[in-house]
Amino acid sequence: MVPDVSTGSDTRGLIVYLFGPGRRDEHTDPHIVAAWDMAGAPDPGRDPAATFTQLAKRLDHHVDLRTREVGGKKPPQHVWHCPVRTAPGDRYLTDAEWAEAARRIVHAAGIAPEGDEKACRWVAVRHADDHIHIMATTVRADGRRPRTHRDGQRAQAECRKIEAEFGLRRLKSGDLTAPRTPTGAERAKAERQGQPVTARHWLREQAYAVAAAVHNESDYFTVLQSLGIKVKARLGPETGDVIGYSLAAPGDTNAAGEPVWYGGSKLAPDLSINRLRERLPDQQVADRPRYVADPADPWRHTTTAIHTARTVLDSGDDAAAQGHLAAFGDALYNIASATTGPHRAELRAAAMAFNRARRSATRADHQAATALRKAAKELAYASNEPGGLAIALLFATVHLARAAAKWHEQRGHEQQATAAEEALRHLQAGYQQAATPVLADLTRRAPGAATARRFEQDVHAALPDDADRILADRAWTALTTTLAHAETAGHNPRRLLAEIGTQRELDSAEHPAEALTWCITAHPNRRAQAARRRSNGIATPAQTTEAPRPSGAAAGTMHGRGQARGRRIADR
Repeated sequence: MVPDVSTGSDTRGLIVYLFGPGRRDEHTDPHIVAAWDMAGAPDPGRDPAATFTQLAKRLDHHVDLRTREVGGKKPPQHVWHCPVRTAPGDRYLTDAEWAEAARRIVHAAGIAPEGDEKACRWVAVRHADDHIHIMATTVRADGRRPRTHRDGQRAQAECRKIEAEFGLRRLKSGDLTAPRTPTGAERAKAERQGQPVTARHWLREQAYAVAAAVHNESDYFTVLQSLGIKVKARLGPETGDVIGYSLAAPGDTNAAGEPVWYGGSKLAPDLSINRLRERLPDQQVADRPRYVADPADPWRHTTTAIHTARTVLDSGDDAAAQGHLAAFGDALYNIASATTGPHRAELRAAAMAFNRARRSATRADHQAATALRKAAKELAYASNEPGGLAIALLFATVHLARAAAKWHEQRGHEQQATAAEEALRHLQAGYQQAATPVLADLTRRAPGAATARRFEQDVHAALPDDADRILADRAWTALTTTLAHAETAGHNPRRLLAEIGTQRELDSAEHPAEALTWCITAHPNRRAQAARRRSNGIATPAQTTEAPRPSGAAAGTMHGRGQARGRRIADR
């Protein structure tokens, strides 16, 4: 059962919609199922003599009295609106059951506490099998406004109780960190235009993808504009600095032909300008030259940082853990961007699913996750996808997503845990698509029997507790090929196995040989390291384009470079 609280200022206008045919004739048999006073609430749906204006005047009675007392100005946002919908698959609720639910919700939200004779006036209108609309006018009989602080959260908590008592599907409790749900009007507009998602949803995904890739605030706005998104900055009245921003999707206009703007915080809580600045470095740091010594480094660095993130989730430092989860959300977008195979679609889906798991009521320590965020940004501009190393990174993301789901579950973050599990399923599917042919190729190129026996001895010596499971694993033959490659690169297989065995919990891995294969693949190559040391100073700066930092009035009309970045992100 899902409540969705909002406010407005047009009592009659909302009544007309609730008792009308709907935007697509979807309203059937509109009628009142509950009210502050059923005898005093005319029902235009069942009483031919009742009118919309009559009901509006009854609901606005206390509002009008207060308006006259204060000199003719109505209280702002005096209409409280809360649609309540059952989940798909739930049983049919009778009018009496919906009436009980409505009375409990207005009580919990502070609109009409039970037994309070001076409470606000309200009605609950049913015009479909699966939901009602509760509307109220928020002036009490004594002229005061009701106490509706955290009304949405309290309504949601009451719905969890109603679900249990009515035998309905138990939905996940939220913590006010979820993005706003698109309104019915937004969904209807997307359907009319033939769009698969609403403008709000599309803008949110673009904003997340851009924020994950760029190095500073000015790049964020520049790249958004290069994607055709309109950007409007809100400037401080005294300093002229950017204190907020709004975005409008290309071609998304209202009836007057004006752009439909969405503030950053209205897209998602962590897309507000202040939350973005916590994650993006300052200009001085961002302007430092960036070097790429080896095209494989971004993949290896990101893999190492993700392994570190798993350790942080177990450390007990919740602020650092939350910071790493936010950075992991960015990393997933950039991994999908840098991926070229057919599994890219699963990685994109994983990034979108994980957006709900990247934040919670726990305040994030973003500085603690600097290494992961920096590595992920390097990955956003990686020029190639280095085969097995890319799959090693996917393997690491699977395990971090599983750890994230567990971390959220242990802390009672139900929605976030569910989102992390959904992302995990997409990552597992993407990993299987990418890894299966590579493991098969490693198996075909296995070394001879004598070399394999020597590696068996190395496994028994280095990892005695896990040796039997490793040798019985389906990926053992592929692991022998990987060990042979590592030996050629200058590693001692026995020492390498012992080193990696101390870093990974092989006893919890379902396929330990497969886990070792990717851990060894992601391990630094000794010969490559030596070559880089010998060529000290040869590396050249990565070719990037820095956009000018917006300030003052110029921030409202930001333009400039960033076309290449925009195209890269748009391809996601």
